[in-house]
This record gives sequence, structure tokens and C-alpha cells, in this order.
Amino acid sequence: MSATPYANLTPDLVLDAIGACGLWPDGRLLALNSYENRVWQVGIEDAAPVVAKFYRPGRWSDAAIAEEHAFANALAAAELPVVAPLAFEGRTLLAHGGYRYAVYPRHGGRAPTLESAEQLQWLGRLIARLHAVGSREAFRHRERVDRATLIERPAQAVLASPLLPAELADRYREAMRRLDAAVAARLDAVGPVRSLRLHGDCHPGNLLWTDAGPHFVDLDDARTGPAVQDLWMLAHDPAAMDALLEGYGSMRDFDPAELALVPALRAMRQVHHAGWIAQRWADPAFPSAFPFAAEPRWWEQHVADLHELADTLD
Repeated sequence: MSATPYANLTPDLVLDAIGACGLWPDGRLLALNSYENRVWQVGIEDAAPVVAKFYRPGRWSDAAIAEEHAFANALAAAELPVVAPLAFEGRTLLAHGGYRYAVYPRHGGRAPTLESAEQLQWLGRLIARLHAVGSREAFRHRERVDRATLIERPAQAVLASPLLPAELADRYREAMRRLDAAVAARLDAVGPVRSLRLHGDCHPGNLLWTDAGPHFVDLDDARTGPAVQDLWMLAHDPAAMDALLEGYGSMRDFDPAELALVPALRAMRQVHHAGWIAQRWADPAFPSAFPFAAEPRWWEQHVADLHELADTLD
């Protein structure tokens, strides 16, 4: 896979791809905030704009993307506020000029504040409904919330990257050894929990709020895992988690044992984030978006943070 996979994704190609769907772009393009994929708002003649997502080449298989789209459409069919891809001649996954892409209706909104218990309870109810749909079937081609995906592979990417200063490599390995062991011990202590299809990356940036309420966007990281994965990133303190669970529990049972997974999930996300930056560093969008990752002091702090996370889990 090319380190710069979007080098040929020009504005003209984006417009041509939308035209190939049978839509009539009016030439207006707005690049939207996205690093893993490339996302554009495209103006349409005499109609509302659409949003086109061009998938990063080599990341997901066609089958995995098809599962993402099927999940989004199942949620929309259940009247959940989720932005699902549009179908053209029965297809939601499209290809043009060497890129795979999907087209979505544009849904505006503002970032949620998540300060009120009422908003959090509302989100808890919506996530419970999302999980009710998610539990009906299983993903076969998408990733899981597990150590292999969120610890082992990201750590390998960091160790292979020139971003990690050579003098920190052994310290990083030791920190990762301790943290992986602590995460494994926590998972073993909690024991088996029910897994289901999740949003997977349910943080405030993937929610938009309007006067009618919230809606979910970006199922690109939909995966299999425990229900609490879709809750903990929305809870800034224990009271917020209580409010989320109050709403969730009114619609669906929640296993309170899963709350003990949150420190492990938080640690895995931190490891994955560093590995993601390291793996994507050759993409020109990443050095400008994450300039701190080029500084040795950031990696020194990251190693210290890993030890602290291991201490917390222990």
C-alpha cells in the first residue's frame, strides 16, 4: 500500500466520481475534517449537497465496508438517527479512478456539550437502541476490541517508525510489556462479557446535535466488542457515566461488570492512537495535524504515560 494513497485524489476526480453516480455536481467542494479517509462535501445542482467518503486504499476489504454499510442501513431502518450511505443502482460501495467511495446525505449539526444529565440520558437510550440492533447479527469481516488489534499491532507500528527515538526503544518495549500484561490481567479478572456490533468510535466528535436531538456519524470503526466501549468516551466523570447508564438501562440491560473494563479500554485507545500516527506518518496530512509526534519529548511522555496506565490497572 502506498504511503501517500491520496496523491491522485484531485478535486476533479472527486467531482467526476459524484457525476458517475448520476448526480450533477455544481463545482462546489469543501474538504471535511478526516485523516484516515478523505471526506468532501459536494454541491449538487438544484439539490442539497452530499458528502463523499473516499476510503483509504488497503485498509478495509470490500466485505468489511459492506458490513459497515449494512449496519448503518439496519440502524436507519430501525429509525435510529444514523447517517447511512445512499444506494445507486442498489450499490452503496462505489469505485472510480482507483478509489472506493460512498455517498451520504449531508446532515448538519453542532458538537454536543454533554453537560446535562438529560442529554446524557438521551444518548444512553440511543446507544441502547443501537446495541439492540447490533446484537441481532455478528460481524464476520471487521475488527474486534482486543489486545491484538489495539495493543500488539500499534506497538509494532511504533517500533518500526523513525518517530520513536532510538534511545527510547527499549524503554518503550518495557512499558508496553507491562501495560499489555496489566490489560490482559484486567480482562481475565472481569471474565467473559457479551460482545456485539458497536459504533466502535463513539466519542463526542462523532455526534452532531440539532434542535431535534443528536445523530451518529462515521461508522468507519464499527467493530465487535463490549457495550461499554460505546459509552465510556462520552462520560467525562462518574456522574456522567451514571446518567448514560440510567438512559441505557431504561431500554436495554447493561452488565455492570463491564465498567471494570474502562481503564483497560482507555489504555488500549492511547496505545492505538500513537501507533496510528506512527503508521500513517508518511501521509502528508499527519505531520501537519500531529506535529508533536515529531518531538522526542512527546515520546518520552508517552512512555511515562504507559507506565502510569499499567500502574493504574495493577
